[in-house]
Amino acid sequence: LLLVSLLVKQKKTMGRRPARCVRFQKNKPYIKSRYCRGVPDPKIRIYDCGAKKVVVDAFPFVAHLVSDEKEQLTACALEAARVACNKYLTKSTGKEGYHIRCRAHPFHVIRQNKMLSCAGADRLSSGMRGSYGKPSEMAARIAIGQVIFSVRAKDSNAHHVLEALRRAKFKFPGRQKIMKSNKWGFTKFDREVYARGRKEGWIVPDGVHVKYIPQHGLLTTKNCAKHSE
Repeated sequence: LLLVSLLVKQKKTMGRRPARCVRFQKNKPYIKSRYCRGVPDPKIRIYDCGAKKVVVDAFPFVAHLVSDEKEQLTACALEAARVACNKYLTKSTGKEGYHIRCRAHPFHVIRQNKMLSCAGADRLSSGMRGSYGKPSEMAARIAIGQVIFSVRAKDSNAHHVLEALRRAKFKFPGRQKIMKSNKWGFTKFDREVYARGRKEGWIVPDGVHVKYIPQHGLLTTKNCAKHSE
């Protein structure tokens, strides 16, 4: 008992494991539930930064950070990328000149089989016997072509947005691509279609997004926009 107590006192706290340990999607998703309790909160708590309430007409330019690999991104990596992107854009465009949105959410629980790393630990540790680990952190499961971050801004700040996403790339393992979009902001309409729809009235601003007024349905005061062919 004396030997065990001395070894426990000498046990050193291990640092965070590198990304290569949890980067690949090996098994099924393992989420927080009533069966999997005691899961630590994810490091990233803010998913929208900057001028997140600016109307859709103000920020026409949008760029995306797209994953080129099927992998897992930890919540720490997502938070680090968000901070790096937010800090650069705040410095270059001002606090009200951009809107960052994190599109990936860490729901996957990472388990870790913690082992003693002190002198005489081989007497106490059981090796791979009973190696089912305890929850240590959260991660997001990313597919090829999935958007990780999206940033909308004015056309004059487009180069700053691309540089901010380039800096955010360094926080992730694997390969990512930065893509400029032809859409207007976070909407699903191309720029030409958006401009025509706003002019004719069948696209109506709705905060960050827009509402589409179709040609069908009951004719009311809200549903009388004329669509051009």
